[in-house]
Amino acid sequence: MDIRRVNDEFAVTGQIGPQDVAEIAASGFKSIVCNRPDTEEGAVPHDAVEEAARAAGLEFRFLPVVSGAITQQNVEDMAATLAELPQPVLAYCRSGTRCLNLYALVQQAAG
Repeated sequence: MDIRRVNDEFAVTGQIGPQDVAEIAASGFKSIVCNRPDTEEGAVPHDAVEEAARAAGLEFRFLPVVSGAITQQNVEDMAATLAELPQPVLAYCRSGTRCLNLYALVQQAAG
């Protein structure tokens, strides 16, 4: 797992599985956001990760975003999610790039 910290409140990584959640929690993260649709090839169903996250005391949100097709609604949903979740937040998708792009758009929209 390659966690890339953007700042003290937000980081991204590629696909994770339930077995990674203990390490994520031990690294100090309070919340996990999945931006990868379950229907993508190679995706680990988010419900398995969510169950492990909740068992570890972490918040979890599923906000699927289609790769290469981020919408304004995706940006608004991510902004609202980040505003409500305890920080720091770890977001994941296939490689982490989609999450990073989405976060950049959230920051741009916030000015």
